[in-house]
Amino acid sequence: MIKIVMLGAPGSGKGTQMQLLSNYYRIPPISVGDILRKKININQKFKKNIKNYINNGKLVNDDIIIELIKKRIEKKDCKSGFILDGFPRTIKQAEILKNNLFTINYILHLKLSEKKIFERISGRLVHIPSGRCYHEKFNPPQKKNRDNITGEKLSIRKDDNINIIKIRLYEYQKYINPLLIWFNKNMNQKNIKFFEIQTNDSIKNIHKKILSLLK
Repeated sequence: MIKIVMLGAPGSGKGTQMQLLSNYYRIPPISVGDILRKKININQKFKKNIKNYINNGKLVNDDIIIELIKKRIEKKDCKSGFILDGFPRTIKQAEILKNNLFTINYILHLKLSEKKIFERISGRLVHIPSGRCYHEKFNPPQKKNRDNITGEKLSIRKDDNINIIKIRLYEYQKYINPLLIWFNKNMNQKNIKFFEIQTNDSIKNIHKKILSLLK
């Protein structure tokens, strides 16, 4: 059983690498952002309360996130493990991990320069139902603007614009530094392995590097 937390700024490659690891280990990728967007589409009350957070690049309330994650990891497909993207994002969420909401084997922190992040996000395409990520230049779909698996049309996320990206990066930097300090202080006794990975490389090479660290 393998349970992974993936950390990284928007555009650092989390979505792509998470999907590759999901295929390799046959465990579900769980993106907090995707869960929120799906919930918005089916629950109008939830949509009203949450949509402004997402569209403006802000973090959603901790209690809401924790409840959604609890429900997701209780599903049958998580019995052999899972990969989390976007959780934990705050010290409060990290405390939940420490207090054994569930055990984690690895924390992977993907790092990329801000210049490269803007370059990657500007051409990003997403298959909304599954969360699969593509890029017009770096990871194009087999057919233009179509998902490789379903053939359905790909989308550009509303928060993938320059102004929202700047806010998202600011929000990310605001929480990631104290969170990393917290991990260093509190996760050693939990026997969790922590790795930082530079993602200024090809998707294939980054994937190989991650697999070598996980073995």
